[in-house]
Amino acid sequence: MKKTQIGIIGLGKMGAGLAQQAVERGYPVVGMDIRPRPDLENDSLRVVTTVAELAQQLERPRKVFLYIPAGAAVDGLIDQLEPYFEEGDIIVDGGNSYWGDSIRRADRLQRKGIYFIDCGTSGGPTGARNGACYMVGGEAAAVSQLKDFFVDTAVPEGFLHTGPAGTGHYVKLVHNGIEFGMLQAIGEGMGMLTHFREELDISAILGLWNNGSVVRSWLVQLMKQMYDQKGGSFDVPSYIEDTGEVNWLVADALRMEVPIPVISQSIMQLFTSRDQNPTWAKAIAMMRHGFGGHPYGEDEGLKHERRFGRVGEYEMPKFAKGEEG
Repeated sequence: MKKTQIGIIGLGKMGAGLAQQAVERGYPVVGMDIRPRPDLENDSLRVVTTVAELAQQLERPRKVFLYIPAGAAVDGLIDQLEPYFEEGDIIVDGGNSYWGDSIRRADRLQRKGIYFIDCGTSGGPTGARNGACYMVGGEAAAVSQLKDFFVDTAVPEGFLHTGPAGTGHYVKLVHNGIEFGMLQAIGEGMGMLTHFREELDISAILGLWNNGSVVRSWLVQLMKQMYDQKGGSFDVPSYIEDTGEVNWLVADALRMEVPIPVISQSIMQLFTSRDQNPTWAKAIAMMRHGFGGHPYGEDEGLKHERRFGRVGEYEMPKFAKGEEG
């Protein structure tokens, strides 16, 4: 049985990986990128450089995946596709667009009879190449036409039609927020392990945790992998970069009045990693100097007091007041 032809715009790490996987699974692909990609081309994968060429080479109804950065570029690309696309054609945004933008885009295209699917894609470049996890929002009539493709290029049980337009990218956004909270917790755990009074075998501990413990996960596996690659050290820059997507989730939570303290704090900690010359710390130092004469910068006397000022622990009574007997 002939498999449906797929168009993929944006042959970066995600788009190229998905194109290669799709071809291996029997799907003919027409890719588009602003750069020639002769390294990707073969009998089942043609690469073009213009929207006009792409639209001409795709069978109707056309099915095109967008793997480009979120934002105005997506609207700009839809503007270019719209004159060539017809009723029944399908545009799939596989990037990390904001869910509200996806609802707006779906409404706009629906007026011309063009379907819009928002497809949250997890698993990174490795997932795109070998099996992704898809969170798919859009009209059932459109999603059903691509269900076989999603199932074939996903990991087992890695595809879900989450509901109408916007739900795919919303579910992916919540997923990304959870990811940030998990990353922060694992990172803090690494900090505690490195500060113990005895030297601990962190690589072995991470390996142990990923075998039967309640924190076993791909992230713990990656932590061990990257730690081992760095020769058993954390010798990388402490500045953490991101695309800002989880900020959208925090803003949504404020509007919805939904408490997400762990996810919100993970964003604050990420910002802290970028603050190499923190004004907030200087301001606190100035106020402490003003009210208590506390020194600016390090002070050996205060370090000693902080370490040895408490002589012993305070032993709590066995019973709280009023509960004796």
